[in-house]
Amino acid sequence: QVQLVESGGGLVQAGGSLRLSCAASGRTFSNAAMGWFRQAPGKEREFVAAITWSVAGGTTYYANSVKGRFPISRDNAKNTVYLQMNSLKPEDTAVYYCAARAGGSSYSPYAYNYWGQGTQVTVSS
Repeated sequence: QVQLVESGGGLVQAGGSLRLSCAASGRTFSNAAMGWFRQAPGKEREFVAAITWSVAGGTTYYANSVKGRFPISRDNAKNTVYLQMNSLKPEDTAVYYCAARAGGSSYSPYAYNYWGQGTQVTVSS
């Protein structure tokens, strides 16, 4: 069982930065692939970034819309995964969710077994 708690959301102007954190509890975190998803009002939940488990840090995957702007990282010792969001745009406004699954990363939200409660990110123009 894995419990996930996101933090770090807020209101920021376009071009600014935020760092989201996802603190995990549960003995399976170090073997879990971690993902970030987002959902804007009236839209489906979409993939943002994911990172696999590895002693060396993990392989990362990104949606085209955030590639080069939103690096994902994890600290297994702290049971935490991060999403550094740079050069934010108004279209990045959404609730951001952290998710975990056993095995490799996936772009599909249906592949993830555990979810956090979400954190709101609002980017003003």
